[in-house]
Amino acid sequence: MELPELFLKRMKQLLEVEFDPFLQIYSKPRVHGLRVNTLKVTVEDFLHFNPFHLTPVPWTNEGFYYEETDQPGKHVYHAAGLYYIQEPSAMAVASVLSPIPGERVLDLCAAPGGKATQIATYLQGRGLLVANEPHPVRVKALAENLERFGVKNALITNEMPNQLAKRFPSFFDRVLVDAPCSGEGMFRKDPEACAMWSMETIEQCAIRQAEILDAAAKMLRVGGKLVYSTCTFAPEENEQTIADFLERHPDFRLLTIPDLNGFSPGHEEWAQNNKFKLSQTIRLWPHKIRGEGHFIALLEKIDGEDRKIKSVTPRVPSDVIQAYLSFTQENLKEPITGTYMLFGDHLYLTMDQLPDLSGIKVIRPGLHLGTRKKNRFEPSHSLALALEAKHALRTIDFSPDSAEVFAYLRGETIPRQGEDGWTLVTVDGFPLGFGKQTGSLLKNHYPKGLRIH
Repeated sequence: MELPELFLKRMKQLLEVEFDPFLQIYSKPRVHGLRVNTLKVTVEDFLHFNPFHLTPVPWTNEGFYYEETDQPGKHVYHAAGLYYIQEPSAMAVASVLSPIPGERVLDLCAAPGGKATQIATYLQGRGLLVANEPHPVRVKALAENLERFGVKNALITNEMPNQLAKRFPSFFDRVLVDAPCSGEGMFRKDPEACAMWSMETIEQCAIRQAEILDAAAKMLRVGGKLVYSTCTFAPEENEQTIADFLERHPDFRLLTIPDLNGFSPGHEEWAQNNKFKLSQTIRLWPHKIRGEGHFIALLEKIDGEDRKIKSVTPRVPSDVIQAYLSFTQENLKEPITGTYMLFGDHLYLTMDQLPDLSGIKVIRPGLHLGTRKKNRFEPSHSLALALEAKHALRTIDFSPDSAEVFAYLRGETIPRQGEDGWTLVTVDGFPLGFGKQTGSLLKNHYPKGLRIH
């Protein structure tokens, strides 16, 4: 591939004797990865039945390289949310964050959802994940990916970081800032980033990154951890950004990131007027690991004033809750219950101890359970993907290579005999969505926007 001349000149100055091995990587094909969704299946079980050629990614237990010919994105297991297709280096970021079940975690720039879904697997349904994406188009992909993963405890917002900070001061135990950047580390994966590269882009990104980090700092409690990451090589967006942040925020300190296979320390000499130990940050170089370029810094908030936020308990009309509970009694063995929230006619299972969200652009306040329609309740696709087959009174299971499963994914009505009512459609026991049995037909309720052609 043809790389920008100025980019090559800069990298040669930075890498010196390592420049030639670095340059050679661009003549080689990039690697591909997927990460197993442990909300739905154990790694051990997935390895037992998956059809792909997998080898482990060294820095995360759930990550695997696959061969390009495998095409896991086209497999029905992908529609069932058994894994997320993710560049292997990107899997290291949430591994460094390492949330604990029960914690409050913010992914501030979360689309398309790779790191947010990984955070969700760490939380295992306990605690709160706020997945925010400022871009109004990109947030849709974020919502779809969290839905496919069956995540129950995510609040999805579409807000600028400084606006979010007004509602969540000192609220989170961990914050991830996977910052918008010049994308130098992804040139092999994303030729468009290569074509758009310029020094002006680097400068603009650095300004934006500083603003995002300042907002993130306000939302972290004392003792909380903040991870900053980029997929660029530019020191201005990496070591320099962290040095400048620490200069502005003496209430933060750098932490050492555990030694992971093949990672390199950050370069203190690449930041001007630096007085911090930036070698505690890490860099993932594509000529040293099987993956693209990344930078990661782990920081802790060591001082400040924690603020208690008054939580708001949503009020939902009793007839709406009763309609949902009637649906569960007729169709589920084990209903999903908890705190409810109503958005229009849409009922959600939300999290306790949320602040007042008025004025915040909320895409989803939790798990979408379904919709009130006159005197009945219609379940959502999100609910189907959050269930296990054992939760449903009626199921129909297809093999991954059957004609019926592809007919279902195309949105077709399926002739079959069975008890009337809502039926959970599964592949090898993993939910794909709902159908509704009426007489000798299973009417298809797979979402139109997800259907294959």
